[in-house]
Amino acid sequence: MSDTLDTLENITYSELNEGDSATFTRTLTEDELVLFAAVSGDVNPVHLDSEFAAESMFKERIAHGMWSGSLISAALATVMPGPGTIYLEQSLAFKRPVKLDDTLTVTLTALAKEPKNRVVFGCDVRNQNDQQVVSGEAKVIAPTEKISLQKPRLPKITIEG
Repeated sequence: MSDTLDTLENITYSELNEGDSATFTRTLTEDELVLFAAVSGDVNPVHLDSEFAAESMFKERIAHGMWSGSLISAALATVMPGPGTIYLEQSLAFKRPVKLDDTLTVTLTALAKEPKNRVVFGCDVRNQNDQQVVSGEAKVIAPTEKISLQKPRLPKITIEG
């Protein structure tokens, strides 16, 4: 399963099996980095100021850790289980920095089906060099009814200044 289709279709609790996996891929652009800072309010200069970041332990600007976390959320909401999923819990361990133009792939693996339609997923996020950048686990309430819908078109957002 992947995130490239124009249709979103969920995987219901009854359809999910332990060991099932799915992926979601996204590349960090300058615009996305700045938009994430604007939306989250996290304006740490290590994300936005090249001169400041050059003096940091990373020697260059890096992504917000939660940008990677937000990709896990997107994968759960749009790929597996997909539309109708309710996010309950998330643990994250940040393993290495994410840099501009890195392409991250989230791999979700169903680890355990629990009562009340709960599912625990292993979350593995890797960059284009197959280096792990984030690991963790998520718990969701999986949908019980099948949903298939067109992926919404989001408005074009431009950045000024």
